[in-house]
Amino acid sequence: MRRRGESGGAGERDGGRRSPAAPSRRSLLGLGGAMAASLATAPRAAAGPRNTLGAAPRSPQAPTADGPFDLSLPSTRRIAEQPLHHTTVMQSFAFDESNRHIYAVQVISGNVQLPGESRAYTHAERSLAGDLCMNRLTWDGTLLDRMYLKGFGHGTVMAVEDAPAGAAPVMLWTECDVNPESGYGRAVGRFPYAADTVLHSGDPSVTAYWPLPGTTNNAAALDQDGRRLLLRYGLPGLRRYALYDLDAFVAGRFVRQADFAQPGTELALPFQGMTLHGDYAYQMLGHTHDPDVPPPDRGDTQLFCIDVRTGEVVQQVLSDTVYALNLREPEGLSVLRGEGPRLYMGYASGPVGGRKLSLYSIE
Repeated sequence: MRRRGESGGAGERDGGRRSPAAPSRRSLLGLGGAMAASLATAPRAAAGPRNTLGAAPRSPQAPTADGPFDLSLPSTRRIAEQPLHHTTVMQSFAFDESNRHIYAVQVISGNVQLPGESRAYTHAERSLAGDLCMNRLTWDGTLLDRMYLKGFGHGTVMAVEDAPAGAAPVMLWTECDVNPESGYGRAVGRFPYAADTVLHSGDPSVTAYWPLPGTTNNAAALDQDGRRLLLRYGLPGLRRYALYDLDAFVAGRFVRQADFAQPGTELALPFQGMTLHGDYAYQMLGHTHDPDVPPPDRGDTQLFCIDVRTGEVVQQVLSDTVYALNLREPEGLSVLRGEGPRLYMGYASGPVGGRKLSLYSIE
């Protein structure tokens, strides 16, 4: 793992448990799941620049002229109830517009044994260990392949880095350095997608960023037109957002342009995703909804539009998109820039052991 920042300080503390029997570098998967190779652990690089919670934020600059999406508009279906490689809930998704692929991440199912592991693990063990399956799909939602991520986190938010069509490798972002007490990441990771491999959070190909040491529940969304990154982070009893220049962040310079409290925490709803587009962040909160359980309603999914220059809520709506899906759960937000742009909402549906992905959009 290449490090940017340091992981000490206050906040949630590691309980000492490790990801189940995890090799520390990428292991190749042969057909049928047999391991072709296993690599040894490599030493970590020296720590990069450190930022502290007391750093003064800079004033953000408007990166685009786009106004906010109107969250009250009706949505359009793109993908309906597509199965992924595992039967667990999709946690988040993102678009690779250059290569016309969709990536979706989920916690590994129970009773799966990966190459290099001594046994299969339960879903609960996988969840606490931060073990994920990254799915790659075609533009219309057909499954292509997958990659396994060990010790990363919950996959609450992910992003695909811009690159020319055909450029290799495709670089992905998600949380990493799992806190084994919670199953969520304490850092943000950037790494190459490699189909049919197993990648551990400590592998040298993963660049890990600790912009605010001591925080947890870290997640990052990218606005690649405006070259900015929005970090969601947690402290005991608090959830906040911090805005950064993307190129400076990649270089390990963590100077905040804005820092504000996450809106809507008083609703006590599960956080289900976020994205960033121009001067506006979007977040989704809500529980799983079963339309067959009385009283009849349309669920509690809340969509927010937030002005990142001020931290103020521009719009908040109760979203009833596909409320009639069996066991609908909101899971992830992403912006597709080349077709509109459009704000996409992800939903999981179906019974336990048979969860599927759906994507709907607002223009």
